Amino acid sequence: MSILADLKMYSRFVWGVRSFFKHTLTLDEAKAIVKKRMEGREKNFLRLVRQGIYGYLKSPYLPLLRLAGCEYDDLERMVREKGLEPTLRTLREADVYVTFEEFKGREPIIRKGKEIPIKVHQFDNPYLRRCYEGETGGTTGAGTRVGMDLDHLAAQASFLILALEPFGVLNAPSAIWYGVPPDLTGFNSIFRFARLGNPLKKWFLPITQRDIRPSFKNRMATQCLILMGQLFGYPIPRPEPVSLDQAISIARWASEKIKTHGSCFITTHVSQAFRICLAAREEKIDLSGTVIMGSGEQPTETKVKEILQTGVRFIPSYNFVETGFVGVGCTQPMDINDLHLFKDSLALITFPRKVPGGDITVPAFHFTSLLPTAPKLMLNVESDDYGLIESRRCGCPMETYGYTEHLRHIRSFRKLTGEGVTLIGSEMIHILEEVLPKRFGGTPLDYQLFEEEDEKGFTRLSLIIHPKIEIKDEQEVIRTVLESLRQSSDAANLAQSIWDQAKTLRVKREEPIWTARGKLMPLHFSRTLKS
Repeated sequence: MSILADLKMYSRFVWGVRSFFKHTLTLDEAKAIVKKRMEGREKNFLRLVRQGIYGYLKSPYLPLLRLAGCEYDDLERMVREKGLEPTLRTLREADVYVTFEEFKGREPIIRKGKEIPIKVHQFDNPYLRRCYEGETGGTTGAGTRVGMDLDHLAAQASFLILALEPFGVLNAPSAIWYGVPPDLTGFNSIFRFARLGNPLKKWFLPITQRDIRPSFKNRMATQCLILMGQLFGYPIPRPEPVSLDQAISIARWASEKIKTHGSCFITTHVSQAFRICLAAREEKIDLSGTVIMGSGEQPTETKVKEILQTGVRFIPSYNFVETGFVGVGCTQPMDINDLHLFKDSLALITFPRKVPGGDITVPAFHFTSLLPTAPKLMLNVESDDYGLIESRRCGCPMETYGYTEHLRHIRSFRKLTGEGVTLIGSEMIHILEEVLPKRFGGTPLDYQLFEEEDEKGFTRLSLIIHPKIEIKDEQEVIRTVLESLRQSSDAANLAQSIWDQAKTLRVKREEPIWTARGKLMPLHFSRTLKS
C-alpha cells in the first residue's frame, strides 16, 4: 500500500471513529436489524452479486460464472425459483466455487482446463471504504491482508448483543485478551463493544515485546485509537502485556469484578481461556459469575471441561477475519460446540471434498457473503473446515430471531501426512489432549504434533512434549500413540501401521509452539526440519 493510500485510509478512520463512538445499539434495535436482514437475504445476495461481481470486471468469480454459462438473469431466476442455498449448491455442482488455497492466493484457479489469473486483492469488496488494515492469522500458511470497514463492524455488533444478552453480561465489566495490529482481533472487539455502549475495562495483550514488537505504523495506530477514544468520550484501556504463563493475573481480575459487580465477561482464544481457568484452579479461585467467549480454535471436550470446572460459563464462537462472526454458541446445546449460524450475514452449504493425499471425503463448508459491508466478497468459498449443518428447534433465544440452523462437529480437514497415508487431525487431537495427559501427566497444553520435513525430504511427525513432563521412556510415548491410533479408526490404524514401520514418529522435549496470536494448535505444520 502506498503512503498516499495509507494517509487516505487513516483519514477515513479518524473521521469515521468520531461518528462510530457516538452511536450505540440497543437490544431492540439489534433484533430489528436482524429481522430486516433475515427477510431480505435473497435480495441482499442478488444486490451484492449484481454490483460486486457482474458489475466488477476484475472479480475472480465472473469467469467462473461465465464458464458455467450463468449470467445475472439466470442467477436471479434460479434464486427466485429454487431459493438461495439450492442455487448455491447448483453453482457448486457447476464448478462455481473457490478453494481455501485459491482464496488465499496460494494456488491458481483452474476450471475445465482453463487457468483464471487472479491476485488475492481481487477478492476484496470493491465498494469497501477501508478504514484500517490487518492480517489474517495464517494458521495454515502466510496471512493475507484484509481491509476493515467501520460499517461492517457496526453490522456485526448486533450478533454480540444477541449472544451476550441470554447470559446477562451485556453491561458487565468486560475484558479482551487479544493482540494489536496487524492482528485485527483487538481493534475489532473494541469497536463491537463500543456499539454496545459498554466500554472495555481491560485490554490484555498476549504478546509481550520479548515475543514480537509491532511495527512503528501499527504502534501509532494503537496509540491513535486510544487518543481518539479519549477525545470522543469513549475510554479505551491501554494494552497490558500478559504473557501466556501469567494468565493468573486475568483470573484475579475476573475474581475482583465478580466480588464488586457480580459478573464479568472475557473474550479470547480457546487455549487462552483454558490457561485462565487452569491458573484459577491452581490458586483455588472460584470464577462463578464469569462468562468467557472463546474463538480461534476448536473447543475440545478436555478444554471446555476444565473451563467449566472453575464455574465459568463458556460461549463458543466461530469467526474469521474475512467475514467476522459466523456463529455463536447455543444456550441449549447438544454438544460443546453447538453453534447458531448467523445466516443473515452468510449463506453456508456443504459439499463433498476429498482430503488431499487420501480417500477420505468430508462435507466441506462453502461460504457466501450477504452483507455489502463484508471485507471480502465470497461466493461458494471453501474454508478448510467441515462439519454438520442442521435445522432444529432448541428453545434458545437465538431461535426466536430466526437462527434455526445449527453448526456442529466443526473440524479442519488439514491433513497429517506421512509415508503416503493421510490422517484426519481430529484422531490425533484426541490422543494429544486426552490419552497422553492421562497416561503421562500434564495438560493438553503440554503436547503438540509437529509435521515437518527432514533434510532428506521425508515427512516426520515430531511429538513435542513440554520438558516439565517426566518421561522415563520416550519410546513408550510413541508406542502409546501408535496403539491409540490402532484402536481409533480404520484410517488411523493404517497410519499407525505405516508410521511404525517407517519410524515416522519421534519425540522432542521442548515447549509447544504458540502462534503470534496466542493460539496453541495441537497440530502444527512446518516445511523443513530444524536441527
